[in-house]
Amino acid sequence: MAEKDFSKLLYSAVMTLKSEEECQHLFEDLCTPKEIKSIAQRFAVAKMLGEGRIYNDIVDETGASTATISRVNRTMSKGSKTVLERLRTNNN
Repeated sequence: MAEKDFSKLLYSAVMTLKSEEECQHLFEDLCTPKEIKSIAQRFAVAKMLGEGRIYNDIVDETGASTATISRVNRTMSKGSKTVLERLRTNNN
């Protein structure tokens, strides 16, 4: 199986999840606690950047380095923006 197929398989698997609990179980099966913490921290950074928060506030609240914040800021695209918009819509 090609490396690209591995990614596609993962994306397809995530699309089958029906609850937060199922998602939690999958990530716990596939990732170390440190990897989950890192992904969660980066997503929190993306959320705060989407809210227009400044780097210093993000560092203070997440503990992320300015390098991580900058990397997330540079790479935020349709994926993060789509999910964040849906979360905002669902929470209203």
